Amino acid sequence: MDPRSELLKSIWYGFTALDLEKSGKVSKSQLKVLSHNLCTVLCIPHDPVALEEHFRDDDDGPVSSQGYMPYLNKYILDKVVEGSFIKENVDELCWTLTAKKNYQTDKNSCTVLPEKDAFRLWCLFNFLSEDKYPLVMVSDEVEYLLKKICMAMSIEFNCAELEDFFSQDSVQQTGINVWVFLEMMNLGKITRGIDKSVISMAIEEVYREIVGDVLKEGYLWKKGQLRRNWKERWFTLRPSNLSYFTGEDRRECQGNIVLDGNCCVEVLPDRDGKRCMFCLKTLSKTYEMSASDTKQRQEWTTAIQTAIRLHVEGKGSLHQDLKLKRRDQREQREKRQQAKEEELQRLRALQEERERKLAELELLKEAQKQAQALLEQDEEKRRQQHEQLQRALEVQLREAEEARVSMQAEMALKEEEAQRQKKRIQELEEMQKRLEEALQQEIKARMDEEAFRLAQTGLLADEEEKMKALMSLQEEQEEYILKTQREKQELKQEMEAKSQALEDAQRQLEEVRANRHRVDQDVVAAQRKLRQASTNVKHWNVQMNRLMRPIAPGEKRPSLGNSFLSFQLPSQRDPGLCLRRKSGSEDEESKENVQQRASCESEKRHSHASNGDMDIP
Repeated sequence: MDPRSELLKSIWYGFTALDLEKSGKVSKSQLKVLSHNLCTVLCIPHDPVALEEHFRDDDDGPVSSQGYMPYLNKYILDKVVEGSFIKENVDELCWTLTAKKNYQTDKNSCTVLPEKDAFRLWCLFNFLSEDKYPLVMVSDEVEYLLKKICMAMSIEFNCAELEDFFSQDSVQQTGINVWVFLEMMNLGKITRGIDKSVISMAIEEVYREIVGDVLKEGYLWKKGQLRRNWKERWFTLRPSNLSYFTGEDRRECQGNIVLDGNCCVEVLPDRDGKRCMFCLKTLSKTYEMSASDTKQRQEWTTAIQTAIRLHVEGKGSLHQDLKLKRRDQREQREKRQQAKEEELQRLRALQEERERKLAELELLKEAQKQAQALLEQDEEKRRQQHEQLQRALEVQLREAEEARVSMQAEMALKEEEAQRQKKRIQELEEMQKRLEEALQQEIKARMDEEAFRLAQTGLLADEEEKMKALMSLQEEQEEYILKTQREKQELKQEMEAKSQALEDAQRQLEEVRANRHRVDQDVVAAQRKLRQASTNVKHWNVQMNRLMRPIAPGEKRPSLGNSFLSFQLPSQRDPGLCLRRKSGSEDEESKENVQQRASCESEKRHSHASNGDMDIP
């Protein structure tokens, strides 16, 4: 167990208790008192000089937790020696500070926990809470602690009583703080109908087991080392030692057995009238003990072996190790849950992709059906055209047959004229043959015409597709022409704006030149006034020197003239006159600087104007 982290948890409650305004800061006077009390309970020397130096009165404002941490680490926690202080005293100090502010209960209620039990539950909460601030305890740790308390009271933990509490989203996600936990315990849902003394004993037992690192305690018979007699002692097993006392009040310690990797436990056969015996062997001694029954002997041997194992593995606390294992299990469970959710999301995505592909396949099937229907319609049209053509040919054949029959009738009627018209009949037969050939040629021509018509239909379809492509190209060309016209219009507007800006710049240049000319005239007038003022100052200096010359006895004061008879000049030590002289010289220097800067600027403007590099605003 890291003592620094456990101390910081308790000190954090003390710091937040002093933050009355909940601003995250505490006044320096309160922090001085807290630091002094911490030095006292941690049994380290108090250095008031360092305390006063760190929290000087001339520093403004209160101190935050981040500002207090350097002093806490350097002057308090770095000086703490493990084993030189009692952790319970530190917890009591911080509990006293924080309980006054946060733990407010109704004293008249019969379900209120005693102050000592509330303090022990607070310590248990700090031990099982997560190592992050503000301190909270996850629902799994709350359930573990409640099961331990119910087991100590020999009752079964009924999770249904707190099902509404554990099912809240805030509890599942972030956990609960200690004051919500104490309020839940004060409601008495899991301790309903149980005596307060039983609850107090169960809380104390769990407190000693988890916070006090007590693996097991109880009565055993121990055989003496010198007298070899048997005496009943109260044994308390911790990961580092096995102590035994006269009674279970643990006031009189009779011995302490240090456990290390060289210790071992063995089960002994019954002898000397004692049963359920076992011994604990160290490098120097062998301690023989007797339990009340076989179950107790098994529990004691297992607990001692666990303590030896913890010492060999370098672990100082069993429950700290169990808490870390439970935390690892929670993290692994959360990782598995997260991986499961990711797998579900992947399966959902695959299902959506499959449904999308099925929908696309249905669309393709529907399109194929429509194409098949169109193809069947075209085939029906071609078949109907072929039937019409065949009927027309049959009509023509019938007409030709009728003509041939009529001709034969005429030949029968004119049999008498056969000889005369024999030549004519032969001609008619030849004509009939030619008609049949013409008929066959017409049939072939009509079939060729049908073939050409089909080819023409394909060519028309190709021509329609090319026409569509040509129209799309024409639309793109029109859009490009419109875009070019817009860019040309924007370029023209930009050129007009730049021309306007150039005209404005030229106008501003003319105004600057006019202002420079006026400034030059003002500078010349100021120089003229300055020369006149310097002439007047020299004249008054001469007059003042005459007045300051001492007058000998019998000598008359020189007169200044009619215009200056009533005027009194100040002495040379007059500070007002000195200031005026200094101000006059400073005015002359400032005017000369202004004149020089104006001349430089005018030269720059002339050079820019001549080179054509005038900046346009």
